[in-house]
Amino acid sequence: MQATDTNTATTETTQAASETAATASDTASLPSFSEGLDQTWGTLSGLVAGFFALLPKLLIAVVVFIAFIVLAWIVGRLVQRATTSHESANLSKVLGRLAKWTTILIGFLVSVAVVAPSVDFAKLLSTLGVGGVAIGFAFKDLLQNFMAGILILVRRPFEEGDQVVFEGAEGTVEQIDTRSTILRTYDNRRIIIPNGQVYTNAMTVMTAHDLRRSEYDVGIGYGDDIGEACKRVLQAMKEVDGVITDKEPEVLVWELAGSTVNLRARWWTDPRRSDVVNVRSEVMRAIKEALDDAMIDMPYPTSVVLLHDQTEATDGDRTKQREGWPAGENPPQSRAQWRYENFQEESSTNGDYEAANS
Repeated sequence: MQATDTNTATTETTQAASETAATASDTASLPSFSEGLDQTWGTLSGLVAGFFALLPKLLIAVVVFIAFIVLAWIVGRLVQRATTSHESANLSKVLGRLAKWTTILIGFLVSVAVVAPSVDFAKLLSTLGVGGVAIGFAFKDLLQNFMAGILILVRRPFEEGDQVVFEGAEGTVEQIDTRSTILRTYDNRRIIIPNGQVYTNAMTVMTAHDLRRSEYDVGIGYGDDIGEACKRVLQAMKEVDGVITDKEPEVLVWELAGSTVNLRARWWTDPRRSDVVNVRSEVMRAIKEALDDAMIDMPYPTSVVLLHDQTEATDGDRTKQREGWPAGENPPQSRAQWRYENFQEESSTNGDYEAANS
């Protein structure tokens, strides 16, 4: 019994010693708290030392970048002034902005080279190229509008101040920039049209030329003198203020309509809409007064309605008319038939009377 107890005590003592040794080994393998602080402080000290070592280069890079920003502003102004006399004002602004931002980009790359001379710009540019493709797909519509705006500003199919018609919208071009074209309608609304749509769709420029032709159709009666009517209309147009006399107005016999002979009056005015509308109103008024003074009729469409009593003699058998005829199976005698039968009876009576007297 004593031997058994002795073995058990020996086993427990051995296990306790093993656990104590393992704990001591684990404790020895872990860094102490003070050692961790030392490592952290060493890392921070290295970063601070590296920052102070890099600080002169950072200051030089900032100075260089600021210098390039100032240079970009100067270059943009010079480019804008140099192109103002040759291109439109909007294109000059766009070229100035492009020169400005290009200079700023160059300044950024130079600043990076000052801070990190070991940067491989070939790899950097290739990376920017791949990123540019991705950005291009993401902002396809924006880039399309930008490129269309550049082409519009370069080719100048229309300019600010022109009056245009685009897909039902009509107004004055208020502004052309690299993203959109802005119209101001005649009722003082603003319409913003993306340049991509402007460049790929048809647009009518109403003020592209110095003069604009207008026309109006007027109808006279078939019994009126066409030559006299043309003469009066032509004279009336020439007397209206705003009608350009350098290009002779004209009157053409345009159509033989159902109830009128249509004359087409043509005249030229300044291309602005206000001139076109006001002169058109005065021309129409002058034509009306001239034809009235000449006693020339301007008939309106006339319809002739024939009532049944006027056509029933040729209507045929009314019992066989279309369904719903109100007469029924025994229609009353028509007035024309009654007159015809009375005429036949009178003729027969007169014939018998003349035969008896003879």
